[in-house]
Amino acid sequence: MLQYKIVETSTVTDEELERIVNEWVEAGWVFEGFQFAMRESSKRPAMAFVVFTRELEEEGPN
Repeated sequence: MLQYKIVETSTVTDEELERIVNEWVEAGWVFEGFQFAMRESSKRPAMAFVVFTRELEEEGPN
């Protein structure tokens, strides 16, 4: 079974995104991608959502 992890950040800098990716990959998650929420008045994103997955071992029948 596939499990998802979404990490939200309002600090959208390369350093912060690298920190988030490295932290969660080290914890066993697989990086899947970024989604950005844009501001209307700026070219910079207001927020970023970092998506990770990992495979969960299925439990046997009870």
